[in-house]
Amino acid sequence: MTDKYLIEPDINFINEVVGLGGDTLKKCFQCATCSVVCPISPETKPFPRKEMIAASWGLKDRVVKSADIWLCHNCGDCSTKCPRGARPGDVLGALRSIAISEYAVPKALGRIVNDPKKLPILIIIPAVIFIVLGLATGLLNFSPEPGEIAHTKFFSTWLVDMTFIPLSLWAVAILGFGVKNFLNDIHQDAVMNGKTNRKDLDIKEFLSSIVKVLPMILKHDKFDECGENKDRSTAHKMVLFSFIGLAIVTGVFCVFLYILHIEGPYSQLNPVKWLANISGIALIAGACLMIQSRLNKKDQTSSYKDWYLIGLVLGLGLTGMLTEITRLAHMAGISYALYFIHLIFVFNLFAFLPFSELAHLVYRTVALGYAEYSNRQ
Repeated sequence: MTDKYLIEPDINFINEVVGLGGDTLKKCFQCATCSVVCPISPETKPFPRKEMIAASWGLKDRVVKSADIWLCHNCGDCSTKCPRGARPGDVLGALRSIAISEYAVPKALGRIVNDPKKLPILIIIPAVIFIVLGLATGLLNFSPEPGEIAHTKFFSTWLVDMTFIPLSLWAVAILGFGVKNFLNDIHQDAVMNGKTNRKDLDIKEFLSSIVKVLPMILKHDKFDECGENKDRSTAHKMVLFSFIGLAIVTGVFCVFLYILHIEGPYSQLNPVKWLANISGIALIAGACLMIQSRLNKKDQTSSYKDWYLIGLVLGLGLTGMLTEITRLAHMAGISYALYFIHLIFVFNLFAFLPFSELAHLVYRTVALGYAEYSNRQ
């Protein structure tokens, strides 16, 4: 006799999907065109048709705890070819946003980060922390000595370390907790739904799979298979490699400062400075291309989460470059003010990374690594 299942739709979940850009969800009539036209969907149990069905039924656990929503790179092909205008790509984008919020704690902070009305709070929080901590320790000087402009005279490197080292550890801890739960969930989902026959997760082999997919991620191979949104590949590459370049610059200058005891500002002839400038320019250009791409795709939804991340990237690039330009132009007051604003953007990048769309970099990497591990081609 056929087994019976009791399905209890989560209405709040359906409303959340609709509110995050999946407002066309109910137009889907399950024709499977989306799964057929997707150039990167696996041959077995392909997406996004099954995700569209589960989302429309309100089966939150079925989709949020699945790796497949992360294998999607928002090509846009499915949305363009959909005969009903259900825009599956936008629905999967909404599901990924919900998944990020689901795995990040505390959830109250996640709601603040993703609420446009709370954006002023995200700006005020770091500003208050900088001022209170800086004045209490004497490491923030609003009247730096005249002469050569050095941002450490205004905002001490010790104050930077006191703020951003604990902040970085916080972000890593929150992401680590989320990834642990996410990996456990996607493995259980894969076992339950026949995507793998490996009951126990081999962590060592999984990490080896992560290493295998990194070149594919860096080259954006999956992005380049896309049709409608293929142009986003260039912008994403520029932003990704800019962040990598700036991370290298930060690491090298930390060695200069704390090991070699060579304090800045550093010469523009320094090769590391070249990398910093090139990365900064590429970051701004990449963010502008992202904005242009989204504005041109009027048939695709961009939620507040998307714009928050793009605005953060653009703000980081602009304030960083303008801080340097005004320093070289001997505009001390403006340069110090821009540096303060730049640090607010950096604070937002680290503190709220586990709750923002930037977390997709981690979750998608894990999902692609798991697909490699489970031989899900």
